[in-house]
Amino acid sequence: MGGVNRTRTTSGGPAGANLGVVRSHNTALVLGLLRAAGAEGISRLELAERTGLTPQAVSKITARLRESGLAAEAGRRASTGGKPRTVLRLVPEAGHAVGVHLDRDELRVVLVDLDGTVVGERRGELDLGAGAEAVLGAVGDVAEGLVTAVLGRAGGESSAGAGGAPSAGAGGESSARVGGEPPAGAGAGAGAGGEVGARGLPRIPSLLGVGVALPGPLDHAQGVLHRVTGFPEWDGFPLRDALAERLGVPVVVDKDTNAAALGLSVAGAEGGAGGSFAYLHLGTGLGAGLVLGGGVHRGARTGAGEFGHQVLQLDGPRCECGNRGCVEVLCLAAVAAGETAEAARVLGVAAGNLVGLLDIDVVLLGGRTVAGAPEAYARGVGEVLDARARREGTAGGPVPVRVAERGERVVAEGAAQLLLAPLFGRADG
Repeated sequence: MGGVNRTRTTSGGPAGANLGVVRSHNTALVLGLLRAAGAEGISRLELAERTGLTPQAVSKITARLRESGLAAEAGRRASTGGKPRTVLRLVPEAGHAVGVHLDRDELRVVLVDLDGTVVGERRGELDLGAGAEAVLGAVGDVAEGLVTAVLGRAGGESSAGAGGAPSAGAGGESSARVGGEPPAGAGAGAGAGGEVGARGLPRIPSLLGVGVALPGPLDHAQGVLHRVTGFPEWDGFPLRDALAERLGVPVVVDKDTNAAALGLSVAGAEGGAGGSFAYLHLGTGLGAGLVLGGGVHRGARTGAGEFGHQVLQLDGPRCECGNRGCVEVLCLAAVAAGETAEAARVLGVAAGNLVGLLDIDVVLLGGRTVAGAPEAYARGVGEVLDARARREGTAGGPVPVRVAERGERVVAEGAAQLLLAPLFGRADG
């Protein structure tokens, strides 16, 4: 699972996932093809052809996956010669990951299965400046409530129906004030037949862990925050290890923009097969997630994508980062003034600099502010890039600009993919 910032485990060990079988690159390749095949499945012969593995190796791998419950037969397919081929499919409900989006003023938590399908969601207000204990407690309460509501305790009773579909209030979106009364089901005591620590998530075999995405800069490899713009008190805080201790499961931490870019890439929205795109996230702040050559680009010190702090006006207004005239402060000032067209123009100028520097294939826009006026932002940024392409005579014309799919949930879903992507052979997860 290269690229995942691994956590220390508590003395009792993390809540066990049944995915210990996924212990090799070859197994990850097979799992990735099973997921890509969907419900129709794929035969062992096709798996061998596409991975380059021998049929015997594929048979051993798929046997282990079936024993662990990760794969199952999906029927038979007519053969051009000989007996019909048995096809296999991924079992999505065999594994789950929690994705957490920590914004400056909001917390969003999703639970996804191995396919990346969201099976539960909760959100609430948050004050990132309330202190580490309050924020960690809020994440724990909401995550515990969501996991318990959807999956039950230790694989026991849950609110999901016989067909696996969560009932109302579990799989849908619910709201709660974070830091106030904990949401229903968030208790940390042992449930019916379930083993839960004094604090922490229920010990459910299918639960992989928690991915957390929040504003940067931060050290993705070590899970340590740096000086988050506007919240200098978080500088040096070991968020990954602190949350792992609190929740009792593995935790991965990354920037919100990187998580969103990973989720979009995994979902096949953009950047597949060696492509490139920039995901620009405009919400309470401004940042970029970069996918170059089909993989998330974090940089040697995991500091890439600090898009919002490029200087556009040398003598412009002071930004909370300490510089003057950053694109973030200019863009957010226009947003605060209700000048959407101006905010889009500023964003477009900064996007043009990025396009000129990296020659990327497409620009995707997302975040809470963009979601409030998606057409206006796509049009405004697109006009700036169009004008730049005409001036420069860019071959192939301007870079297309689109609003990212998956809406305001894109960061939380991407955070869950920080856990899932390496299982399917994505080294940039």
